[in-house]
Amino acid sequence: MTGTSNSERFRKQFALARKWCATPAVAVVTAVAILGVPAAAQDDPGARYPSRVQVFVANSGGDSVTVYDTRMGVVTSTVPVGRTPVGVGAAPNGDRVYVTNEQSNTLSVIDARSHAVVATVPVGLHPFGVAVTPRNAYVTNFGSNTVTVVDVNTNAPVREIPVGMFPHSAVASPDFTRVYVTDSGGQTVTVIDTASQQPTASIPVGRFPAGIAISPDGDRLFVANTGSNNVTVIDPRTNTPIATTEVGNAPIGVSVTPANSVFVANAGSNTVSVLDEDGNPAGPQIPVAERPEGSAAAPDNSFVYVTNSRANLMTVLDAVTAQPVTTVPVGAEPEGLAVTS
Repeated sequence: MTGTSNSERFRKQFALARKWCATPAVAVVTAVAILGVPAAAQDDPGARYPSRVQVFVANSGGDSVTVYDTRMGVVTSTVPVGRTPVGVGAAPNGDRVYVTNEQSNTLSVIDARSHAVVATVPVGLHPFGVAVTPRNAYVTNFGSNTVTVVDVNTNAPVREIPVGMFPHSAVASPDFTRVYVTDSGGQTVTVIDTASQQPTASIPVGRFPAGIAISPDGDRLFVANTGSNNVTVIDPRTNTPIATTEVGNAPIGVSVTPANSVFVANAGSNTVSVLDEDGNPAGPQIPVAERPEGSAAAPDNSFVYVTNSRANLMTVLDAVTAQPVTTVPVGAEPEGLAVTS
Protein backbone atom coordinates (compact mmCIF):
# COMPACT_ATOMS: atom_id res chain seq x y z
CA MET A 1 0.00 0.00 0.00
CA THR A 2 1.17 3.50 -0.75
CA GLY A 3 0.90 4.77 2.83
CA THR A 4 2.85 1.84 4.19
CA SER A 5 5.64 2.25 1.64
CA ASN A 6 5.90 5.96 2.49
CA SER A 7 6.15 5.10 6.16
CA GLU A 8 8.79 2.44 5.63
CA ARG A 9 10.81 4.72 3.38
CA PHE A 10 10.74 7.42 6.02
CA ARG A 11 11.75 4.96 8.74
CA LYS A 12 14.77 3.85 6.72
CA GLN A 13 15.92 7.23 5.45
CA PHE A 14 15.05 9.40 8.44
CA ALA A 15 15.25 7.02 11.39
CA LEU A 16 16.53 9.75 13.67
CA ALA A 17 13.23 11.56 13.38
CA ARG A 18 11.12 8.60 14.38
CA LYS A 19 11.63 5.28 16.18
CA TRP A 20 15.37 5.84 16.57
CA CYS A 21 14.39 8.51 19.06
CA ALA A 22 11.92 6.40 20.99
CA THR A 23 12.73 6.36 24.69
CA PRO A 24 11.54 3.94 27.38
CA ALA A 25 12.57 4.62 31.01
CA VAL A 26 13.32 2.52 34.10
CA ALA A 27 13.20 3.73 37.72
CA VAL A 28 12.38 3.46 41.36
CA VAL A 29 9.70 5.68 42.91
CA THR A 30 11.19 7.88 45.61
CA ALA A 31 9.48 9.28 48.67
CA VAL A 32 9.66 12.81 47.28
CA ALA A 33 7.29 11.98 44.43
CA ILE A 34 4.78 9.84 46.28
CA LEU A 35 2.47 12.80 46.82
CA GLY A 36 3.15 14.21 43.38
CA VAL A 37 4.42 17.58 44.65
CA PRO A 38 7.89 19.16 44.65
CA ALA A 39 10.02 18.70 47.76
CA ALA A 40 9.74 22.41 48.61
CA ALA A 41 5.96 22.10 48.81
CA GLN A 42 5.90 19.15 51.19
CA ASP A 43 5.72 21.44 54.25
CA ASP A 44 2.60 23.14 52.94
CA PRO A 45 -0.48 21.08 53.90
CA GLY A 46 -2.48 22.61 51.06
CA ALA A 47 0.10 21.49 48.53
CA ARG A 48 -0.22 17.84 49.56
CA TYR A 49 -3.62 17.49 47.95
CA PRO A 50 -3.58 19.35 44.64
CA SER A 51 -6.37 18.98 42.13
CA ARG A 52 -6.18 15.77 40.14
CA VAL A 53 -3.65 15.95 37.35
CA GLN A 54 -2.95 12.87 35.25
CA VAL A 55 -0.28 11.87 32.76
CA PHE A 56 -1.32 9.72 29.79
CA VAL A 57 1.57 7.82 28.16
CA ALA A 58 1.34 6.12 24.75
CA ASN A 59 3.12 2.75 24.83
CA SER A 60 3.90 2.14 21.16
CA GLY A 61 5.20 -1.36 21.80
CA GLY A 62 2.28 -2.40 23.99
CA ASP A 63 -0.76 -1.00 22.18
CA SER A 64 -1.80 0.68 25.40
CA VAL A 65 -1.86 3.93 27.34
CA THR A 66 -0.53 4.15 30.90
CA VAL A 67 -2.36 6.57 33.20
CA TYR A 68 -0.32 8.07 36.05
CA ASP A 69 -1.92 9.99 38.91
CA THR A 70 0.49 12.81 39.82
CA ARG A 71 -1.22 13.48 43.16
CA MET A 72 -0.79 9.94 44.46
CA GLY A 73 2.38 9.15 42.51
CA VAL A 74 1.00 5.87 41.17
CA VAL A 75 -0.08 4.26 37.92
CA THR A 76 -3.85 3.92 38.07
CA SER A 77 -4.76 2.34 34.72
CA THR A 78 -3.52 0.69 31.58
CA VAL A 79 -5.92 1.40 28.72
CA PRO A 80 -5.90 -0.80 25.58
CA VAL A 81 -5.99 1.25 22.38
CA GLY A 82 -5.12 0.65 18.71
CA ARG A 83 -1.92 -0.63 17.17
CA THR A 84 1.26 1.34 17.86
CA PRO A 85 -0.03 4.36 19.77
CA VAL A 86 2.37 7.26 19.32
CA GLY A 87 0.96 10.72 20.02
CA VAL A 88 -1.19 11.99 22.88
CA GLY A 89 -3.17 15.22 23.23
CA ALA A 90 -5.45 16.39 26.03
CA ALA A 91 -8.58 18.50 25.67
CA PRO A 92 -8.20 21.99 27.17
CA ASN A 93 -10.73 21.15 29.90
CA GLY A 94 -8.99 17.87 30.70
CA ASP A 95 -12.08 15.71 30.14
CA ARG A 96 -10.86 13.83 27.08
CA VAL A 97 -7.52 12.48 25.91
CA TYR A 98 -6.77 11.71 22.25
CA VAL A 99 -4.27 9.03 21.17
CA THR A 100 -3.00 8.41 17.64
CA ASN A 101 -2.66 4.75 16.64
CA GLU A 102 -0.06 4.71 13.89
CA GLN A 103 -0.58 1.20 12.54
CA SER A 104 -4.38 1.26 12.92
CA ASN A 105 -4.83 4.64 11.18
CA THR A 106 -7.18 5.67 13.98
CA LEU A 107 -7.56 8.08 16.87
CA SER A 108 -8.64 6.70 20.26
CA VAL A 109 -10.72 9.03 22.45
CA ILE A 110 -10.36 8.31 26.18
CA ASP A 111 -12.58 9.59 28.98
CA ALA A 112 -10.08 11.09 31.42
CA ARG A 113 -12.20 10.17 34.44
CA SER A 114 -13.31 6.63 33.68
CA HIS A 115 -10.27 5.79 31.51
CA ALA A 116 -12.61 4.14 29.02
CA VAL A 117 -12.19 4.44 25.26
CA VAL A 118 -15.38 6.22 24.19
CA ALA A 119 -14.68 6.47 20.46
CA THR A 120 -12.31 5.24 17.77
CA VAL A 121 -12.06 7.65 14.85
CA PRO A 122 -10.67 6.82 11.38
CA VAL A 123 -7.99 9.28 10.26
CA GLY A 124 -5.23 9.34 7.64
CA LEU A 125 -2.27 7.04 7.08
CA HIS A 126 0.13 6.51 9.97
CA PRO A 127 -1.08 9.23 12.35
CA PHE A 128 1.60 10.55 14.68
CA GLY A 129 0.77 13.71 16.59
CA VAL A 130 -2.41 15.39 17.82
CA ALA A 131 -3.26 18.88 19.07
CA VAL A 132 -6.64 19.63 20.64
CA THR A 133 -8.72 22.80 20.74
CA PRO A 134 -12.17 23.23 22.34
CA ARG A 135 -13.78 22.38 18.99
CA ASN A 136 -11.41 20.07 17.13
CA ALA A 137 -8.58 17.59 17.33
CA TYR A 138 -5.88 18.01 14.68
CA VAL A 139 -4.16 14.73 13.77
CA THR A 140 -0.90 14.72 11.80
CA ASN A 141 -0.94 11.90 9.24
CA PHE A 142 2.68 11.00 8.64
CA GLY A 143 1.83 8.70 5.72
CA SER A 144 -0.67 11.02 4.01
CA ASN A 145 1.04 14.43 4.32
CA THR A 146 -2.22 15.73 5.75
CA VAL A 147 -3.87 16.77 8.99
CA THR A 148 -7.25 15.23 9.81
CA VAL A 149 -9.60 17.59 11.63
CA VAL A 150 -11.89 15.74 14.06
CA ASP A 151 -14.97 17.37 15.60
CA VAL A 152 -14.63 16.70 19.34
CA ASN A 153 -18.38 16.90 19.90
CA THR A 154 -19.28 14.22 17.36
CA ASN A 155 -15.92 12.37 17.21
CA ALA A 156 -16.19 12.48 13.42
CA PRO A 157 -13.54 13.56 10.90
CA VAL A 158 -14.68 16.73 9.15
CA ARG A 159 -11.74 17.84 7.00
CA GLU A 160 -8.34 16.89 5.59
CA ILE A 161 -5.77 19.70 5.40
CA PRO A 162 -2.69 19.30 3.17
CA VAL A 163 0.59 20.10 4.92
CA GLY A 164 4.28 19.40 4.32
CA MET A 165 6.03 16.07 3.91
CA PHE A 166 5.84 13.58 6.78
CA PRO A 167 3.97 15.69 9.35
CA HIS A 168 5.11 14.64 12.80
CA SER A 169 3.79 16.68 15.73
CA ALA A 170 1.33 19.50 16.32
CA VAL A 171 0.61 22.16 18.92
CA ALA A 172 -2.21 24.71 19.24
CA SER A 173 -1.70 28.35 20.13
CA PRO A 174 -3.00 29.36 23.59
CA ASP A 175 -5.92 31.23 21.99
CA PHE A 176 -6.65 28.24 19.69
CA THR A 177 -6.58 30.40 16.54
CA ARG A 178 -3.64 28.51 15.02
CA VAL A 179 -2.19 25.01 14.93
CA TYR A 180 1.49 24.46 14.14
CA VAL A 181 2.67 21.23 12.49
CA THR A 182 6.25 19.99 12.10
CA ASP A 183 6.95 18.59 8.65
CA SER A 184 9.77 16.11 9.25
CA GLY A 185 10.45 15.52 5.56
CA GLY A 186 10.27 19.17 4.58
CA GLN A 187 12.32 21.01 7.22
CA THR A 188 9.34 23.26 7.81
CA VAL A 189 6.53 24.07 10.20
CA THR A 190 3.09 24.50 8.62
CA VAL A 191 0.77 27.09 10.19
CA ILE A 192 -2.96 26.27 10.08
CA ASP A 193 -5.62 28.91 10.64
CA THR A 194 -8.34 27.22 12.71
CA ALA A 195 -11.10 29.54 11.47
CA SER A 196 -10.59 28.78 7.78
CA GLN A 197 -8.99 25.35 8.39
CA GLN A 198 -6.37 26.24 5.79
CA PRO A 199 -2.57 26.43 5.83
CA THR A 200 -1.44 30.04 5.93
CA ALA A 201 2.35 29.88 6.24
CA SER A 202 5.37 27.59 6.08
CA ILE A 203 8.29 28.34 8.40
CA PRO A 204 11.82 27.02 7.67
CA VAL A 205 13.45 25.09 10.52
CA GLY A 206 16.19 22.45 10.89
CA ARG A 207 16.54 18.89 9.62
CA PHE A 208 13.83 16.40 10.55
CA PRO A 209 11.77 18.62 12.87
CA ALA A 210 9.85 16.50 15.36
CA GLY A 211 8.53 17.84 18.67
CA ILE A 212 7.03 21.31 18.94
CA ALA A 213 5.87 23.38 21.92
CA ILE A 214 4.60 26.89 22.52
CA SER A 215 5.12 29.22 25.46
CA PRO A 216 2.12 29.85 27.75
CA ASP A 217 1.76 33.42 26.45
CA GLY A 218 2.07 32.30 22.82
CA ASP A 219 5.11 34.50 22.16
CA ARG A 220 7.57 31.72 21.30
CA LEU A 221 7.53 28.39 19.48
CA PHE A 222 10.23 25.79 20.08
CA VAL A 223 10.96 23.08 17.51
CA ALA A 224 13.22 20.10 18.17
CA ASN A 225 15.21 19.32 15.02
CA THR A 226 16.19 15.67 15.32
CA GLY A 227 18.58 15.70 12.39
CA SER A 228 20.29 18.99 13.30
CA ASN A 229 20.75 18.41 17.04
CA ASN A 230 19.27 21.80 17.78
CA VAL A 231 16.11 23.71 18.63
CA THR A 232 14.65 26.43 16.42
CA VAL A 233 12.99 29.34 18.24
CA ILE A 234 10.17 30.98 16.27
CA ASP A 235 8.29 34.25 16.75
CA PRO A 236 4.67 33.25 15.98
CA ARG A 237 3.65 36.86 15.42
CA THR A 238 5.85 37.06 12.33
CA ASN A 239 6.24 33.33 11.59
CA THR A 240 10.01 33.75 11.45
CA PRO A 241 12.85 31.83 13.13
CA ILE A 242 14.73 34.11 15.52
CA ALA A 243 17.28 31.77 17.12
CA THR A 244 18.82 28.31 16.90
CA THR A 245 20.25 26.58 19.97
CA GLU A 246 22.44 23.49 20.03
CA VAL A 247 21.18 20.75 22.34
CA GLY A 248 21.99 17.04 22.69
CA ASN A 249 21.96 14.37 20.03
CA ALA A 250 18.69 13.62 18.23
CA PRO A 251 16.27 15.87 20.15
CA ILE A 252 12.66 14.87 19.64
CA GLY A 253 10.34 15.88 22.50
CA VAL A 254 10.00 19.43 23.79
CA SER A 255 7.77 21.09 26.36
CA VAL A 256 7.46 24.49 28.04
CA THR A 257 6.60 24.94 31.72
CA PRO A 258 4.30 27.67 33.07
CA ALA A 259 7.49 29.47 34.15
CA ASN A 260 8.78 29.40 30.54
CA SER A 261 11.52 26.82 31.03
CA VAL A 262 11.97 24.65 27.95
CA PHE A 263 12.73 20.94 28.39
CA VAL A 264 14.13 19.03 25.39
CA ALA A 265 14.43 15.24 25.30
CA ASN A 266 17.65 14.22 23.54
CA ALA A 267 17.09 10.64 22.40
CA GLY A 268 20.64 10.11 21.16
CA SER A 269 22.34 11.50 24.26
CA ASN A 270 20.08 10.06 26.98
CA THR A 271 19.82 13.58 28.35
CA VAL A 272 17.40 16.46 28.76
CA SER A 273 18.44 19.99 27.79
CA VAL A 274 16.91 22.93 29.64
CA LEU A 275 16.56 26.29 27.89
CA ASP A 276 15.27 29.65 29.06
CA GLU A 277 12.35 31.55 27.55
CA ASP A 278 14.57 32.91 24.77
CA GLY A 279 15.97 29.50 23.91
CA ASN A 280 19.33 29.98 25.62
CA PRO A 281 20.89 27.07 27.55
CA ALA A 282 19.93 27.30 31.23
CA GLY A 283 22.42 24.76 32.53
CA PRO A 284 24.16 21.50 31.73
CA GLN A 285 22.31 18.60 30.14
CA ILE A 286 20.53 16.32 32.63
CA PRO A 287 21.22 12.56 32.33
CA VAL A 288 18.08 10.42 32.25
CA ALA A 289 17.15 6.85 31.35
CA GLU A 290 17.76 5.41 27.92
CA ARG A 291 16.29 7.08 24.83
CA PRO A 292 14.22 9.96 26.14
CA GLU A 293 11.60 10.91 23.57
CA GLY A 294 8.40 12.57 24.78
CA SER A 295 8.30 15.63 27.03
CA ALA A 296 5.30 17.19 28.81
CA ALA A 297 5.03 19.80 31.57
CA ALA A 298 2.57 19.89 34.48
CA PRO A 299 0.20 22.88 34.55
CA ASP A 300 1.25 23.86 38.10
CA ASN A 301 5.00 24.16 37.35
CA SER A 302 5.71 21.16 39.56
CA PHE A 303 7.15 18.50 37.27
CA VAL A 304 8.17 17.68 33.73
CA TYR A 305 7.57 14.16 32.45
CA VAL A 306 9.86 12.47 29.92
CA THR A 307 9.31 9.07 28.29
CA ASN A 308 12.29 6.73 27.97
CA SER A 309 11.37 4.39 25.14
CA ARG A 310 14.22 1.91 25.46
CA ALA A 311 13.87 1.66 29.24
CA ASN A 312 10.05 1.37 29.35
CA LEU A 313 10.03 4.17 31.90
CA MET A 314 8.84 7.72 32.46
CA THR A 315 11.31 10.07 34.15
CA VAL A 316 9.86 12.72 36.47
CA LEU A 317 11.93 15.91 36.75
CA ASP A 318 11.44 18.82 39.12
CA ALA A 319 10.34 21.72 36.92
CA VAL A 320 12.29 24.26 38.97
CA THR A 321 15.59 22.47 39.64
CA ALA A 322 15.43 20.32 36.48
CA GLN A 323 16.69 17.38 38.50
CA PRO A 324 15.21 13.88 38.18
CA VAL A 325 12.94 13.06 41.10
CA THR A 326 11.84 9.53 40.24
CA THR A 327 11.14 7.13 37.42
CA VAL A 328 7.88 5.33 36.80
CA PRO A 329 7.58 1.96 35.02
CA VAL A 330 5.10 2.23 32.16
CA GLY A 331 4.36 0.06 29.12
CA ALA A 332 6.57 -1.10 26.26
CA GLU A 333 8.31 1.59 24.20
CA PRO A 334 6.60 4.71 25.54
CA GLU A 335 6.65 7.65 23.15
CA GLY A 336 4.18 10.54 23.33
CA LEU A 337 2.51 11.75 26.50
CA ALA A 338 0.20 14.50 27.72
CA VAL A 339 -0.67 16.00 31.09
CA THR A 340 -4.29 16.89 31.86
CA SER A 341 -5.19 20.06 33.71
